[in-house]
Amino acid sequence: MAVALLASVFVVAACGLVYELAAGALASYVLGDSILQFSTIIGSYLFAMGVGSWLSRYFERQLPAHFLRIELLVALVGGALPALLFIANAWTPDAFRLLLYGLVLLVGTLVGLEIPLVMRILKRDVALKDLVSQVLTFDYLGALAVSVAFPLLLVPHLGLVRTGLLFGFMNAAVALWALWLFRHELRQFGAHALACACTLAVLATGFVGADRITTLAEDRFYQDRAVFSEQTPYQRIVVTHGRAGHRLYLNGNLQFAEHDEYRYHEALVHPAMAAHGAPRKVAVLGGGDGMAVREMLKYPTVEQVTLVELDPAMTRLFRDHEALAALNGHALRSPKVTVVNTDAFRWLEETREIYDVVVVDFPDPTNFSIGKLYTNSFYALLDRHLAASGYAVVQSTSPLLARQSFWTVVQTIESVGLQTAPYHAHVPSFGEWGFVLAGRRPWRTPPQLPEGLRFLDRAGVAALFDFPRDMARVPAEVNRLSNQVLVNLYEDEWGKARP
Repeated sequence: MAVALLASVFVVAACGLVYELAAGALASYVLGDSILQFSTIIGSYLFAMGVGSWLSRYFERQLPAHFLRIELLVALVGGALPALLFIANAWTPDAFRLLLYGLVLLVGTLVGLEIPLVMRILKRDVALKDLVSQVLTFDYLGALAVSVAFPLLLVPHLGLVRTGLLFGFMNAAVALWALWLFRHELRQFGAHALACACTLAVLATGFVGADRITTLAEDRFYQDRAVFSEQTPYQRIVVTHGRAGHRLYLNGNLQFAEHDEYRYHEALVHPAMAAHGAPRKVAVLGGGDGMAVREMLKYPTVEQVTLVELDPAMTRLFRDHEALAALNGHALRSPKVTVVNTDAFRWLEETREIYDVVVVDFPDPTNFSIGKLYTNSFYALLDRHLAASGYAVVQSTSPLLARQSFWTVVQTIESVGLQTAPYHAHVPSFGEWGFVLAGRRPWRTPPQLPEGLRFLDRAGVAALFDFPRDMARVPAEVNRLSNQVLVNLYEDEWGKARP
């Protein structure tokens, strides 16, 4: 019996950590600022576990029966947590935060009850000094196993919804094992057996229908029909299709819309490429959809394009999916293009290559892991890989809706000694959008642009660099790795901009 219960400690510890990690991951996807969300989720969860441990003192008789019931409750509530939060975000987004912390506190309280009850049951057969060490050893081992498996195996292969339900199954299996182990002590064996069967049936139904649950939630959230979705170790990728064509979302944030992406990507690429004159070696950091690469390949002088994208699922999708590959003109299949799937910060630290033009097309700095790619440390590395006559261009959020954030990017780039030429373009899906062109020589209006552009001409390029009064420069700090002021600025400004 003691061995079986210690094995149960391993399982319940693993399950409890999975629910905590799932809540933190979903909070960071929906609410942004991953450090803040994980910190508050972990703090709330640990507080609730403390409450559960304190409440365990009031369970005095029929401890196996109480343990079994708690396991079934944890299985249902914890297992369903990711699915419930996905649905809440799609159908009642205003209630998401309330439901998130309500579920975290409830699951944390139930999980906090588990270990004290197990320890009190084990006291029958194990000496106290051995009991504490053994229970804590199995508890920590379960946490270690899940902390490694969650990002590397579970979420990439099962997704958050199925991962939650799978571990709900494991909690229910512990309850089923307790049912058999304590069958002679349970006064209402039949009722407990029925409860176990119903719990397993609910979880099995959810597991089988997980794709349907996710699709319904995403169709509602994104309005258009989701034609592709994948949870990778780095992000959730969703592609929708509607009257306006395809749209790409990363962690719920729009990255491009097919009907007007040409405006964004022409503005991003051509002011730097055309002004250089004859770029040969160029690079794109981020931009795994291949749209920026498509624009760069319009220059006949280009001999080599290096695309550095962290998530291999992105470059694979936009290389192999026919409808999406057609959007970038099959650019990722070009023999001139080399795809490197790694962290751009690390790549800049390790590569020795020098480039004529570098296009930096990262998502907005919604969290600190992305925010490091907008710091002076990153731009100092970028400067080391620019040719003397080279240019870099950085997508830099909206100078209208996030004015302070935009000029913080400008100030940060200038702090490493690069000259800047900020500009903006109107992209209907985004509104006014900002870019910063940087180099060691001043930018000049290019004498000509490639043929066949849909948005830009020479006069139009010059107009991009004119800022009206409501987007004009304001004083800003330098965004450093040690402070990451940009992430908080961005969250504050976009939070006010949202209806």
